[in-house]
Amino acid sequence: MYRRFGSKVTIVEMGERLIPREDPDVSDAVRQILEGEGIEVRLNAKCISVSKKGNHVVVGLDCSDDNRQAEGSHILLAVGRVPNTDDLGLDKAGVGIDKAGYIKVDDQLRTNVPGIWALGDCNGKGAFTHTAYNDFEIVAANLLDNDPRKVSDRIMTYALFIDPPLGRAGMTAAQVKASGRKALIGIRPMARVSRAVEKGETQGFMKVIVDAESKEVLGAAILGVTGDEVIHSLLDVMYARAPYTTISRAMHIHPTVSELLPTLLQDLQPLE
Repeated sequence: MYRRFGSKVTIVEMGERLIPREDPDVSDAVRQILEGEGIEVRLNAKCISVSKKGNHVVVGLDCSDDNRQAEGSHILLAVGRVPNTDDLGLDKAGVGIDKAGYIKVDDQLRTNVPGIWALGDCNGKGAFTHTAYNDFEIVAANLLDNDPRKVSDRIMTYALFIDPPLGRAGMTAAQVKASGRKALIGIRPMARVSRAVEKGETQGFMKVIVDAESKEVLGAAILGVTGDEVIHSLLDVMYARAPYTTISRAMHIHPTVSELLPTLLQDLQPLE
């Protein structure tokens, strides 16, 4: 946003790549998108320091090299989140918390104290509006409807709202490999999507991973125009535990971004 307003922007990252929770190909594509906007990305900043230089802020990136610095008028520091549970009197109620301050809950969001449930960011089960709302649905179902819904029933999903956006659901390729499952993967660049070409927004790609034996969709990443919406067609099939052929044999509307999903799923290769 600030870059498009005309500011010079530098992103400083301590790790080897951006958004390390994603697969390397997604991280690299996001970096390329940002750099294409004229944003400078500085990785492997192992020794970050901050100082003032007149009216400017100077960020040191490497203690072994005084020349490795980024300078600007303002700095936005993102260091993660902590739960605001220290002033709730949880100790007086006997509600247990973990070492990070999150309220401990079971699979149905009950605390260790009968009659007390914990919803939202304070329970460490997600830090999104959609996970907090789903927490409410789980608690309401258990309390009011005699419907034993569980946190473990939900599939991890979120969007990264860069431009174009990233829609993510389920497992990454790295997680699938670590699980030891036999899997198949399909990847297609957005440049192969007619809608993206017509809009002149061909950055990014689609990636879907399926279980080679059950044929269920294990995970997906849609980095591209409307990727935050397209991901839901895969997410719904994942919740239904239907085989990927449910989508690969479907007829989708042309010209849309979603129409490439059947084609993508018709050309799966072994995940190596």
